[in-house]
Amino acid sequence: MGVLVKKGAEACLFREEWYGLPAIRKLRVPKSYRVPELDYEIRRARTVHEARLMHEACKAGVPAPSIYFIDLEETTIIMEYVEGDRVKDILDYLMPEKRKEIFFEVGSKIALLHKNGIIHGDLTTSNMIQTTSGKIFFVDFGLGEFSSSVENEGVDLHLMRRALESTHYRYSFECFEAIVNGYETIIGENLTNDVLKRVHEIESRGRYFKRETDNLKKN
Repeated sequence: MGVLVKKGAEACLFREEWYGLPAIRKLRVPKSYRVPELDYEIRRARTVHEARLMHEACKAGVPAPSIYFIDLEETTIIMEYVEGDRVKDILDYLMPEKRKEIFFEVGSKIALLHKNGIIHGDLTTSNMIQTTSGKIFFVDFGLGEFSSSVENEGVDLHLMRRALESTHYRYSFECFEAIVNGYETIIGENLTNDVLKRVHEIESRGRYFKRETDNLKKN
């Protein structure tokens, strides 16, 4: 086993070599609160599902780590290690035009995912890596799914917007605007407007739920 680089609720990531290539091993960890047989089936299914999502993302033209090996017995994916910087870590040091350029690219790649029926499920700047060549890779498809639902596409973009507002509030408006512009170049104006309308509906539902929850707490 390689060097632990990240420990999450569902999986651990290890940096290692795979036949001389730098790699990441993603190991889904057992959950003691689940029946062992059921736990294994859940981890196994999620391992297969995530690998399929990454493979299909690459086929759609979205940079994602290449899959080197899948070990279903160990519920593990061994994948390409992407050398670069998380977009989250470099955003504060970029000039405005460079930020817009990066997020225009992000928007076009999100649109390619959606056009091919792929929902990422966790669109944050922590899950985007810029390589030395300037290419933006999408990583961590663990919460993703296959869907062409406008509702799910809207949720994807809503989560991206929320992530920008919570982590990069100073640039959130300009970055999301660039995402929408990039998205539109792939999907077209009409479909983009449909998805954005759903984003606004989702935000409205969230505000309504918060208001009702606050009222219940007061009473």
